[in-house]
Amino acid sequence: MILTDEQKAILNGEKGETLSKVLQTVIRYGELFGAEKLVPITSEYNHLVTSFGLKALGPVYDLMNQLIEAGAVSGQKFSVDPRPLDPNVPKNFLQNFIFNHFMYSKQDFYEDQLNKLGLMDKDAFSCTCYMDEVGNKPKKGDVLSWAESSAVVYANSVLGARCNRKSGIIDIMGSVVGYVPYFGLLTDEGRKATWVVEIKTTKKPEAQLLGSAIGMKVMEAVPYVKGLDKWLGNELDDAACTYLKDFGAATASNGAVGLYHIDGLTPEAKESGEALIAENAKVYVIDDAELQRVYDNYPIIWKNPDAKPKLCFMGCPHMSLEQLKTWTDKVEAGLKKAGNAKVVIPTVFTAAPAVIKEFEKTPYAARLKATGVIVSYICPLMYMNNPLCGKMPVITSSNKLRTYTTARYYTDDEILVQITGGKK
Repeated sequence: MILTDEQKAILNGEKGETLSKVLQTVIRYGELFGAEKLVPITSEYNHLVTSFGLKALGPVYDLMNQLIEAGAVSGQKFSVDPRPLDPNVPKNFLQNFIFNHFMYSKQDFYEDQLNKLGLMDKDAFSCTCYMDEVGNKPKKGDVLSWAESSAVVYANSVLGARCNRKSGIIDIMGSVVGYVPYFGLLTDEGRKATWVVEIKTTKKPEAQLLGSAIGMKVMEAVPYVKGLDKWLGNELDDAACTYLKDFGAATASNGAVGLYHIDGLTPEAKESGEALIAENAKVYVIDDAELQRVYDNYPIIWKNPDAKPKLCFMGCPHMSLEQLKTWTDKVEAGLKKAGNAKVVIPTVFTAAPAVIKEFEKTPYAARLKATGVIVSYICPLMYMNNPLCGKMPVITSSNKLRTYTTARYYTDDEILVQITGGKK
């Protein structure tokens, strides 16, 4: 790998043995992907994926201590993925015991390490760090060192930043040393689309379902999506960004997409149009029948497929302020139609702590609370990792949560009917 004089000096230990090891790690990671050089990180903030104090992560805590003791802390402040625990989320005595004594017993210890390393603030825990309320929103062209897949695909696609999908801990390594390897989605060539996706549905596709279909088809490739602007328009307003947040998370978790282009909408597609499409790109046509085929083929892994749901999670990735408001209206209307005062299934809406604070300033917060819905900053995936929680019949409209846990996927409309006790 070609290194600058400054990078050579770090590698040779002129800024300490620990920083030299960090750079060695970043270089080896880059060499695996054929990177010939390193480029500076240019974003104001970083984002870490590892937010949970799992007892089993001893090597991570040792590594963090080495960085802290050597003064090799991040040159950037950073946000981090959601916390795994919230006392307000339903759990029984045994589930709570496992959470606190066998799973996340190191949470307070780890959060102290994160603070010493450069956490933005005590509430900077969210997978949607790019929300205006959270404050970690990269600019177009910024080079990042992020690992959270749903945040990476959003930053690349909706914001026009540049970041490769990384594994946890590599994200903090890049942030500490200030460089990332130059390959893949950091390059112009790597951002070209090798798939063209033509949307030919008769109605606006469910974001999570459409993203799932595309992710499973193109895997890690870059898709150029045509026809979606018909429903989303040509401006990245709150509604469009919220849709693309959930769409992108599904492409990244059901496949491995790190970047997509939406014709006439996302920044690079508006600038360059079909010039972003690589030669000999493959074509994938999505109509109503294709979406139904994808939906019908999701596995149901509950022990009893006919079990009555015991919990509903909405918000993986975290919900936006707009979603909290629109879902308040939806739940109220659904309950009124069903003749019920409160949700009939314990329901948790998750959002970033900063988003929740803004939501609580609005009249919507009291209205939603009156329906029985719980608003939490938790990571639903971390909750479901508890083996006793994983055995529960949990429903969700998140394709990410469906993919990584035993939760069962339903569309937004189907979820609304179930939690309000309405009729199908």
